[in-house]
Amino acid sequence: MKNKFIPLISAAFLLINSNVFADKLTQSKIHFNSIASGDINKLMGQYNQNARLDWIGGPLDGSYSGNDELRTVWKKFTKALGPMKTSVSNIKENSNPKGSTVTADVLFKGKKTIPVRYTLLYRDNEIVNEIWQISPAIAKQY
Repeated sequence: MKNKFIPLISAAFLLINSNVFADKLTQSKIHFNSIASGDINKLMGQYNQNARLDWIGGPLDGSYSGNDELRTVWKKFTKALGPMKTSVSNIKENSNPKGSTVTADVLFKGKKTIPVRYTLLYRDNEIVNEIWQISPAIAKQY
């Protein structure tokens, strides 16, 4: 009798986890839009307290760890560029029970146009690692 419930429990587990995994694309778009709008508080609320950002290219090139460093770099970026609009393409998610990665090509348009190849690593619904790579080839897609 107990064995009849195993498939039902397994199906419920998959349904619950697939909904959690699917949300990462939405979370990533919110992240990109938070950057573009300059909403630092909303942006910082998406990170794990020990998150790491690797910024490749441009004047902010470097590695940043923890909330204080991340807040500082995003304040510099948003102050320098003002409000921006985003265009997102090639967004893809890969997930398993341990975490999710999202990759995307993002074009930030404001005082300047910044083409970025993005990789976000999520664990427990928080960003734990972020790669921001300036990629001139992305600008050619738009």
